Amino acid sequence: MKKVEAVVRPNKLEDIKDALTKQGVAGMTVTEVRGFGRQKGHSETYRGTEYTVDFLPKVKIEVVVSDDKAQSVLDTVIKTAQTGQIGDGKIFVADLDQIVRIRTGETGEEAV
Repeated sequence: MKKVEAVVRPNKLEDIKDALTKQGVAGMTVTEVRGFGRQKGHSETYRGTEYTVDFLPKVKIEVVVSDDKAQSVLDTVIKTAQTGQIGDGKIFVADLDQIVRIRTGETGEEAV
């Protein structure tokens, strides 16, 4: 099993959700986050005072899939989230040792 975490632009969330749902992804977790990288934030003016916004709003999408679906999910997120501009985001893929569905006690792929 793999956990795919994608940190992307908030306006891409619906497109990614729709693309993954069409691909048969059963569920996902979405968190509103803030961060910065090469994009470095930007300057804004409020009431005549300029200030720097270091942390930009992003969305983190977490999906757990079987090993054989991981590359397909990865390709779908890249294709859907990519604008070609700095700030498109990052994707992290990690192996999962164990998954347990709390309600039933199911483990492994049955728990997803």
